[in-house]
Amino acid sequence: MTNLLNRTARISLLCLTLTLSALAHAAFPDRTIRIVAPAPPGGGIDILSRTLAERLSAELGVTVIVENKAGAGGTIGAEYVARQPADGYTILMGGGFIVVNPHLNPKIGYNAKEDFAPLSLMGRVPMILVANPSFPPSTVTELIAYAKSQPGGLKYAHGGVGASSHLAGELFRISTQAEVIPVAYKGNAPALADVLAGHVPVIWDTINTASPMVRAGKLKVMGITSAQRAPSMPQVPTMMESGLPNFEISAWYMLMAPKKTPVDVQQKLSAAIAKSINSPSVLKILGEQGVQIASGTREQAEAFFNQQSDYWGDVIRKAGIKAE
Repeated sequence: MTNLLNRTARISLLCLTLTLSALAHAAFPDRTIRIVAPAPPGGGIDILSRTLAERLSAELGVTVIVENKAGAGGTIGAEYVARQPADGYTILMGGGFIVVNPHLNPKIGYNAKEDFAPLSLMGRVPMILVANPSFPPSTVTELIAYAKSQPGGLKYAHGGVGASSHLAGELFRISTQAEVIPVAYKGNAPALADVLAGHVPVIWDTINTASPMVRAGKLKVMGITSAQRAPSMPQVPTMMESGLPNFEISAWYMLMAPKKTPVDVQQKLSAAIAKSINSPSVLKILGEQGVQIASGTREQAEAFFNQQSDYWGDVIRKAGIKAE
């Protein structure tokens, strides 16, 4: 009889616990949500985080704030969020660095697939291959031939090991078997400045950053790294059209939560984020930042996240890239 009573008590306690847990999830959110921007104030990630926070706050009915935790190429902010309680109240504005950094440095303080739950892909920014106007090649085909004809190889500028501008150059080397020499800078801005000055001939840079210089005649464009041509530059062929299959790379932005966040909480956040992204006020800012909208379901975000991790892990291994 005692055992039966104990068993009944345990079952009742378990049911109560599950009920309280369900009620807690149903009440989500009931306090401030933090979006961690792993970059300094004023940059693209910060601007997009604050734009989304304002709309998301209205959507969820609670305050949504942005905290900047910059440093180590986004790693400090990512590690911070990975260690936070998995309750949905701390989320990360992530990007390509989330999946790239662990492949560059196995000792990094997080595992992309094991520590993060993708909520919603916010958008993508394709890159364009640009050169100083005095540089002889004007097409990707001419660039490949030129690179293979140079005894010392082709120099290209990039914004740091593992940056999209660096990975694009290494993907070019793998795809063409041409000798290319990376010239590293502390960020894409100084790298682009040296291309404009003619010190280094080419760079892969985001379309929103480089296209104003193209329109001003200060740079010439050879190709774009998206799967389709950009509406803003319809005359520019894709890298794939230029004979480089699977050459697709873009900067991207995604909201994610700690991996063990309850699925129903993830779903609430995902739906609210997707709705916020597609609001007129957010769409306007995204357009000004050159972001191509890519919001969708949580499942679509996870599939894209895993694909990017596997793809760039393979490129990094083949290129032999290591963190500095």
